[in-house]
Amino acid sequence: MLSSTQFLTILAAVSALAAPDHLRSRRLDVLNARLWRRDVFEDRLHNLTFVHVNDVHAHLDQYRKSGTDCDPPSPDCVGGYSRIKTKVEEIRSTTPNTLLLNMGDEFQGTLFYSFYGGSKIAETVNDLNFDAMTIGNHEFDGGDDQLASYLHNVTAPVVSANIKTNNHWLSSRIKPYHVFPEHSLAVIGLTTIHTKTTSSPGRDTEFLDPVEALQRTVDEINAKENVGRIIAMTHIGYEDDVDLARRTRGVHLILGGHSHTLLGDFDEAEGPYPTIQRNLDGEEVFIVTAWRWGQVLGFINIAFENGPGGRVLEYTGGPIVMDSSIPRDTELQAKVDAWRKPFDEYSKKVVGWTNGDLDQTRCQIEECTLGNLITDAMLDYRLDAGGKVHGAIMNAGGIRATIPQGNVTRGAIVTSFPFGNAVVDLEFSGRELWDMFEGIVSRRNSANKEVTSFVQVSRGVAFSYNPSVAAGSRLRSLNLTSDIKITPDDQNRYVVTTIDFVAAGGDGFLNPPRKPGPPLNTLDDVLADYIRAKSPYTPFKEGRITKLEGYRGSGQDILKTCIGLRCRSLPA
Repeated sequence: MLSSTQFLTILAAVSALAAPDHLRSRRLDVLNARLWRRDVFEDRLHNLTFVHVNDVHAHLDQYRKSGTDCDPPSPDCVGGYSRIKTKVEEIRSTTPNTLLLNMGDEFQGTLFYSFYGGSKIAETVNDLNFDAMTIGNHEFDGGDDQLASYLHNVTAPVVSANIKTNNHWLSSRIKPYHVFPEHSLAVIGLTTIHTKTTSSPGRDTEFLDPVEALQRTVDEINAKENVGRIIAMTHIGYEDDVDLARRTRGVHLILGGHSHTLLGDFDEAEGPYPTIQRNLDGEEVFIVTAWRWGQVLGFINIAFENGPGGRVLEYTGGPIVMDSSIPRDTELQAKVDAWRKPFDEYSKKVVGWTNGDLDQTRCQIEECTLGNLITDAMLDYRLDAGGKVHGAIMNAGGIRATIPQGNVTRGAIVTSFPFGNAVVDLEFSGRELWDMFEGIVSRRNSANKEVTSFVQVSRGVAFSYNPSVAAGSRLRSLNLTSDIKITPDDQNRYVVTTIDFVAAGGDGFLNPPRKPGPPLNTLDDVLADYIRAKSPYTPFKEGRITKLEGYRGSGQDILKTCIGLRCRSLPA
């Protein structure tokens, strides 16, 4: 046990590791506010530092904030595991009792994964010597066997309490929790239940309810293990982490991932770091997450109460930005540079020019410029080939990164559309189309299964919806081409271009999945050809998606139509 003087010295040193604009919060012993001096009750404390990452998505090397390659390198380059390694080793060298934890989604996002699969990712995470890892949904993108191969090459313990699989090669590498006896600590892992609709797990691999799985595992640990504190490592998303905290007992720290949520003292942050909720026993639960792509490194130093329960009595920390002020570890960077060489020439090939940013950041909530580009490219690809199609749709979850103004490279396209999806045609009745779009805007499909993504649509396709009314009644209009108005009872047949992931039930758009026409060209090739033909391309939005918000004014119902951030009032 550290003395109070030693602990306070360490806190000061650790605080100095982060940049001055990051969170500096300290919480005194809530149980003994009038006797808070550490030397009075220091024997009740156990001090642990947690350094954490999530959703790195194969960004082994540094990148520009938009997500594209740093070529040539510049001061605005961020992230990269060699930079993270430098900071982690600095923290480990000055801070006893440090654990480095990984909340999943190492797969998918750059050519490091597209070209090598999981092999170079495994080598990299082993180089950093993670203390434990959980599993993200995108780790299943190549199926159970590919994930099993990756996990058997990873040296860290791998935890997920809610994965149930008959794949013995995979299950042999996953356990529900891991115990660190030197810290009297157990860590429990959880993976999102939406993995079934957002990735490609095997038919016999299931994802159990995370709340039930967590509580069951906490109770098992308390019955079997001699530990004084339990934390959760989750890949379920920030909002679900908050719900998890409220609906369970026995866990006082949740380190999360999946939703790419930025917490802390940033203008664009979605909440405080840590976010604090009350559990079923009325005790505080601390929730932290580290955004995405390794742009920030999560850091929190916790003073736990000793003995059963392990409540948090004090904390210090905040996310540390991995910017160019932090040097990159030379040995790891040399490996990354060597791994780049086989695909660098392909990645740097310029296919065209964009006069403005092709923005991805709004695609999950409204019409976005990159969504318009990709769906128009899909539509023209099919029309030019003689396809009798009425429009194109794309799940917003498949659009992963902004392409900045300037040259558009093959590497930028693959980073934005990394999944290797093929274009396919699907046939619908008008009623089926209406039901699908209603499910998207209501977030529940016709089978009452959750829809996990918004949609982007091609030219000629337009829809309006009102999110303030009851789910199942939100879609207000749906047009295909400029003169076809779909109605809920339309039995005419229409052909829509999309991707094989959507056809297979991905993101819950369709339930049950549909058998598509034959797979055609891949999405990245379709987009590269389109940009080449249209270059220089000017990004635009034109009101394809209209959000209607109901409110009452002047004694009558009014509908306010909002396109982007501009609104105008219309009669109901």
